Amino acid sequence: MSAPNCARAWFSGRRRGSCMEVEAKVKVKIKEMEKRIRGLGARFIKKERQEDMYFAHPSRDFKLRDEALRVRRVEGECILTYKGARQDSRIKTRPEIETKVEETILDILRVLGFSEVRRVVKQRDTYQWDRLKVYLDRVEGLGEFLEVEGKDSEDKHKILGLLGSLNIPPAELIRKSYLEMLEER
Repeated sequence: MSAPNCARAWFSGRRRGSCMEVEAKVKVKIKEMEKRIRGLGARFIKKERQEDMYFAHPSRDFKLRDEALRVRRVEGECILTYKGARQDSRIKTRPEIETKVEETILDILRVLGFSEVRRVVKQRDTYQWDRLKVYLDRVEGLGEFLEVEGKDSEDKHKILGLLGSLNIPPAELIRKSYLEMLEER
């Protein structure tokens, strides 16, 4: 579903799967994990540097509401993302709306009273496994992580199955975002 259609569905109450982020995250050693995911048939897609800028709303406490507003810079492009409150206790599942924007969005947000909270910088290797995205992240100030991401509730079972195949027990899953982990340091 396109960003405008996703937003219309979200605000009208007709939320659909493609407006969701469904992901699992775990701390790993990337060299070991890369061999394991390739051994399961994951296909390498790309390597990139991502810089995520998170913003605070002038009158709405995103942290209290378990929401986030982010501008991601990657390969000369910017993507504006809204993330809603988490809805699942095992796999991080939350509404997500994103759209490509020009870098001037940063000026617009600041003029409207938004302030930058923190930046998260990472090197990300992206793989495709079945219909899931598999990310190997090197996050500045945090370390190395595996993220497995799907787009709807059906993907939860696939994510858990892949993690089982990688011998990652559910108890090791991290529900916090990189932003939350950096804020706790």
